[in-house]
Amino acid sequence: MPSRNAVAAGLVALLLVGSLGAVGMIAAASGAPAADATAGANAQEDDTAQNVSEEAYVEPAPEEGELYYEASNGDWVSYVNPRDEYRSPYLGDGSGKIGVTLLNEAGEPIVGETVPNTTITIPTGETVSWHSHADPITVRLPLTEHYDRPLDADQFGTTDDLPQGDGYMDSHTIEMHGHPEDATIEYGEARVSGEHADKIEVVGYIQKAHDTWETDIDPLEAAEPYEEAGGGWTYEPNGSHGQVIVVLQLDSDVTGADGGSAVDDGTNDSDGINATDGENTSDPANETETSPADETNGDDGNDDDGSSEMPGFGVPAVVVALTVAALVAARRTG
Repeated sequence: MPSRNAVAAGLVALLLVGSLGAVGMIAAASGAPAADATAGANAQEDDTAQNVSEEAYVEPAPEEGELYYEASNGDWVSYVNPRDEYRSPYLGDGSGKIGVTLLNEAGEPIVGETVPNTTITIPTGETVSWHSHADPITVRLPLTEHYDRPLDADQFGTTDDLPQGDGYMDSHTIEMHGHPEDATIEYGEARVSGEHADKIEVVGYIQKAHDTWETDIDPLEAAEPYEEAGGGWTYEPNGSHGQVIVVLQLDSDVTGADGGSAVDDGTNDSDGINATDGENTSDPANETETSPADETNGDDGNDDDGSSEMPGFGVPAVVVALTVAALVAARRTG
């Protein structure tokens, strides 16, 4: 029969092992909510950053010596544009540019990958009818699927390295040369049509005539209604150039980038209210949506992280009780 000392030593060892195990379980249980909170905070930051339905299209502007770089005189910089055409016969030095810039919900340039089978149409007057890409100008989305040179101009932003632009392409344009120096260039209001036309908002127009285009502007802030922009320009002596850029932006209310549910084409109610998508309550007047986090919670609103399976000091208490009982038994048998 083992001695009383051996039994006591074994029971002490059992007590130590059980205590360590209990401490580890408690630490794991108490640490789980902290880890979940950290992960939740990181996820919230990611959700905040992901506030666009289409990521920015980043294309550096060509540098001198590279393909598509054309010229610069220190006041302006020009890039090769496959939609740049010269009138024949050439009637004068009148030149111009008409184009669009498409922005995501955060105001970043995109090419329309999330709005395929959609077209922007800009009517042009008779003066520009000779241009193969005019009368009217049509821009098909996504640009990357329909054009070898989707973006051809750096119209907005600044950098110390360039006289114009921020060094990244942001617009799709046509260019024209050879108009009489007293000619009038006209354009109509832009129209958006096609599969995802409801997701694109015509923010406005930025027109600049008779002077160098200024890129130190925010296109969303600088855009004006069609009537205020002018709808065209007439060349003047020493002012034989003009440009207009139509500013377009994805509508966050329709794309769902504002945190709501994206409007699914063909599923809208006749009164314009989005159809129930399984995430919103069935009451149209209730603007509160059920978040994914709420759906995983119990009826009491608390997450089940496993800590309820080990309330208070349950495990340590059991270990101590068993050890005391064993010691008492050992003394009686000794």
